[in-house]
Amino acid sequence: MVIEQIYTGCLAQGAYYIHSNGEAAIIDPLREVSPYLKRAENDNVKIKYIFETHFHADFVSGHLNLAEQTGATIVYGPLADPSYDAHIATDGEVFSIGNIKIKVLHTPGHTIECATFLLIDEDGKEHAIFTGDTLFLGDVGRPDLSQKSASITKEDLAGMAYDSLRNKIMPLHDDIIVYPAHGAGSACGKNMMKETVDTLGNQKKVNYALRADMTKEEFIKEVTDGLLPPPAYFPANVKLNKEGYDNTEKVMSTGLRALSPKEFEVVVESADALMLDVRTQQEYASGHIPQSIFIGLNGSFAPWVGELVVDVYKPIVLIVEAGKEEEAVTRLSRVGFDNVLGYLDGGMEAWKKEGRETDSVDSIVATELETIKKESETKIFDVRRNSEYTAEHIDTATNTPLSTLSDHLSEYPKEDPFYIHCVSGYRSMIAASILKSRGYHNLINVSDGYNGIKKTGIPMTEFVCPSTKK
Repeated sequence: MVIEQIYTGCLAQGAYYIHSNGEAAIIDPLREVSPYLKRAENDNVKIKYIFETHFHADFVSGHLNLAEQTGATIVYGPLADPSYDAHIATDGEVFSIGNIKIKVLHTPGHTIECATFLLIDEDGKEHAIFTGDTLFLGDVGRPDLSQKSASITKEDLAGMAYDSLRNKIMPLHDDIIVYPAHGAGSACGKNMMKETVDTLGNQKKVNYALRADMTKEEFIKEVTDGLLPPPAYFPANVKLNKEGYDNTEKVMSTGLRALSPKEFEVVVESADALMLDVRTQQEYASGHIPQSIFIGLNGSFAPWVGELVVDVYKPIVLIVEAGKEEEAVTRLSRVGFDNVLGYLDGGMEAWKKEGRETDSVDSIVATELETIKKESETKIFDVRRNSEYTAEHIDTATNTPLSTLSDHLSEYPKEDPFYIHCVSGYRSMIAASILKSRGYHNLINVSDGYNGIKKTGIPMTEFVCPSTKK
């Protein structure tokens, strides 16, 4: 028996490849399925089942592509209602893969169709659980993402999660290995650990949601308290996972169309396409196409596209570093953005060579901001999350979180210069690109962000340790 966790850091997502005696199963695969196919080919095994723990909201699963190419059966837990052929398992149903078995445990809570898959090894021992979003390390899945019925509240789902954990998971023995669908950085929970594998026994000790003395009322309050609004693209991803999507090959062939500067311009105008610049923030700052939006591949690219672009059907054209075109289209497809119409052939060099208009972003480092702040009044905007700002910030800074930047536009001055920062310069450059596209050209970005600011003498508020539930 082999269990491999295939972890994708950008999405903080774990898929699983399991094989035994010539047969394999994939749990919660990503959109691009070639890694699973190559593993199965190298191991000389047949992919028999594709297990889905639920209808994912934060990424588009590869279940349909994988089933089409392998003939494997897609398996969901009870109450799932996909629009395509799939086996809807009963609670307690058992599936054989070689010499091992997978038992379905219906664990509603994150969503009502959520299932946990219990792996029973060759010796008949309960070895591991693949918990999806039912149980994370340090947390549980948020109960406010279900698309099943408006009549089911997040409190209802939180109550179901309490019962699922205590009736289906906590009675299992402590040395069972926990393999969750997500780790720290995912928007599907709020208190996840950085580790991606643990034992159930340790989770019973450290995970606030598994406290033996916790009442259902306490659990519901803990799990529903402090939930931020989910990213706006989540419902579209649930719909794609539930109803189907275009074949990845079609998405890639369209997205990887090289466009001359003239063709690029025509596509932007005719399709009302978003110009998405995915290079580094330094490259974007030094020269970019006016009205283009920066979201760099070197950060949490796909989640930020989903958070800020929202409309997964929006036509997109790319400004991308040579050789990174396929990566960009692939990572967009992971979160359902399939309508990429091509990329600028030759990049910014080709654009400049034709004498076309460019723009830039004024940037300084934190030590320069310190000098400027001493000499004159400065307006400083902090685009980090509210929790980061609350923990510690420049004493005169205003918090305008990137995720809700459009709600704060009236707070930015139209003419006087102002300064923006995040932690390292990535999010603030995204903010700068959005602000410039809205006509705010009087901004200056602090390129080294709060990491640099902390090393200066700029007055800060007193640090407040963010509360955690351990």
